[in-house]
Amino acid sequence: MHIEKQISNYYDMLLKRNAGEPEFHQALSEVLDSLKIVLNKDPHYADYGLVERLCEPERQLIFRVPWTDDRGNVCVNRGFRVQFNSALGPYKGGLRFHPSVNLGIIKFLGFEQIFKNSLTGLPIGGGKGGSDFDPKGKSDAEIMRFCQSFMTELHRYIGEYQDVPAGDIGVGGREIGYLFGQFRRLENRHESGVLTGKGLSWGGSLVRTEATGYGLVYLTAEMMKTHGESFDGAKVIVSGSGNVAIYAAEKVQQLGGTVVAMSDSAGYVETPNGVDIELLKDVKEVRRERISVYAQEAGVKYDEGGNIWATPADVALPCATQNELDVDAARLLAENGVRYVAEGANMPCTAEAVHYFVGSQLNFAPGKAANAGGVATSALEMQQNASRDSWSFDYTDKRLHEIMSNIFKNIDRTAREYDMEGDYVAGANIAGFKKVADAMLAQGVV
Repeated sequence: MHIEKQISNYYDMLLKRNAGEPEFHQALSEVLDSLKIVLNKDPHYADYGLVERLCEPERQLIFRVPWTDDRGNVCVNRGFRVQFNSALGPYKGGLRFHPSVNLGIIKFLGFEQIFKNSLTGLPIGGGKGGSDFDPKGKSDAEIMRFCQSFMTELHRYIGEYQDVPAGDIGVGGREIGYLFGQFRRLENRHESGVLTGKGLSWGGSLVRTEATGYGLVYLTAEMMKTHGESFDGAKVIVSGSGNVAIYAAEKVQQLGGTVVAMSDSAGYVETPNGVDIELLKDVKEVRRERISVYAQEAGVKYDEGGNIWATPADVALPCATQNELDVDAARLLAENGVRYVAEGANMPCTAEAVHYFVGSQLNFAPGKAANAGGVATSALEMQQNASRDSWSFDYTDKRLHEIMSNIFKNIDRTAREYDMEGDYVAGANIAGFKKVADAMLAQGVV
């Protein structure tokens, strides 16, 4: 059967098998579309059910998470862990605590993680997890009780050589601490490498907090360099105001750029003279306030419910959440002078927006490449835990910079190899796929 027809039939089967999971469908469609050219050129990748095995998680865990709130009421949430592919190493990927979490979202994130982790060049497989628990508005005691209940079930399935979770949306240092404490209690051992994103005094790594945002900017800078440009003097839009957005903004301004707008789910701030990073950290990380509070204290304009993508700029870094940037926003960015877009969040651009970027004069870096800095530094944390070592900030940052530079060079080279110069989506999908696929073929039908 012709490869295009084979892929089409298989995708139709996946839609039926994974009904009601649109985010997972979107991730599958993008990767499978890129793989058509690979399977035509290298047909051995179509053998042994390789693609079918790649698209099916090795293990999907769903479990009940009961906990009590401060009033003594019993609450019940649902927990997930999808262990997608371990051909390259132990499953690696974050935990997300957010009301929107469901199995389809965790599967989409875990599938993306396979290729993202492959691109880092480090020995880590792909997985993802989380819960529909909402940490917003909860006390520290409530969050602790939830995390302890969550880990009481999850601890059976994780370990430094098995599955190593980290943080994601709604899971920061506080949550990782509670999760690690419960794991240590249940397992009766101090297994530092079982979680990453830990505190510095108990096995964490310098640069881990900054890693995703810094890595995003490092890769974008490499993309700009191919066109003789840099962040120096550039105007940059950064959507979101969480961890990734904050440290992307910090690195942009360290490199001479100006962050002209940032946002949260309620609106955005206009910052034509740049962002006061220290104030932003205090508002968002310490006080956990909305970005409207930053606008008030910084004396800048706040647009409630406004469209951040209408801001004129040179670079756009979507760092909030999946499918936040649609095709209309993509066109608006192009009209307003944006020449570079790189995804800081996981799949923040809709499929239509990605198609528009790839077919236009804009340079677009997908999240599986651009936001790989977080998991790359998590893997560096694992290395430090394994060797009972602790690296300096500068050394770890240098390693991160090298990894992100190599990722861009890899996806650029791969796109050229398959006569798709400048299509970094295809370059990332193909380069990530080939490394995993070679390992899977070598290890037999498992």
